[in-house]
Amino acid sequence: MLRSGYSVPTIEAELATRHFADQLDEAKRNQLIKAGATSQLLNAIESGKFAIPKDELEKSRRKMEEQARDRALLAEQAKRNDTLYQNQLLKQRAQVVTQGPNSIADAAKGNLVRLENGNLVSGYDEEIAQKQIYGLYFSAHWCGPCRKFTPQLVAYYNQIAHDHPEFEIIFVSADKSADGMTTYMQESSMPWPAIEYSKLANVPTLQKYAGRGIPDLVIVDASGKVLADTYVSGKYVGPAKVLDDLSAIFARGRSTQVAANR
Repeated sequence: MLRSGYSVPTIEAELATRHFADQLDEAKRNQLIKAGATSQLLNAIESGKFAIPKDELEKSRRKMEEQARDRALLAEQAKRNDTLYQNQLLKQRAQVVTQGPNSIADAAKGNLVRLENGNLVSGYDEEIAQKQIYGLYFSAHWCGPCRKFTPQLVAYYNQIAHDHPEFEIIFVSADKSADGMTTYMQESSMPWPAIEYSKLANVPTLQKYAGRGIPDLVIVDASGKVLADTYVSGKYVGPAKVLDDLSAIFARGRSTQVAANR
């Protein structure tokens, strides 16, 4: 208003109506002087003549706090609703409608162990039967390339496990002893189950998927159909390629589910 040529009385009348809600520091004082403010106007502002009355300021503060609380409540409610929705989706995806026998779960049944508090414990039959996609991981502690790839597989698994409860990895050891297998699982912090070392001979259905070398990762569905393999037409393409293929499988699954829900 000063730059537009309004008179001081007009500006004071406007300030009396709208109030001056800022702090008049040295920089702002100089700006007002450059804009043409008189000493009378500056002194009036500094004296608090045009400041917002305390009762109005307190009322405004309370209103802002109430609005902030309302926004926080709405955000929390939206978060809870989203969590419930996501949990519902996960439960739906975890449910398996079996059209035929689950050959992978049947082969693994009674032969599984997994790490709990650093020790191998048996079980997990019910959980493995609920899966739809399996990663059969043929690997061993003595194998250098295996020890290099396994941390990548662990990181990938931990990243996608929550969003894909239909998926599980089963470690099929090529170690030379039970202790070697246990050490490998412990050092790698493998979060998935494994075929118990003493029962590896009990799972020829799973062993048939093994290639000529390790590390070897094979993705199969519940019926045993190969979806992705470390060996393609007899050529070793590596397990990292299988992870890319698996991500594509998950992406296609999400697209199919979205289309079905429309």
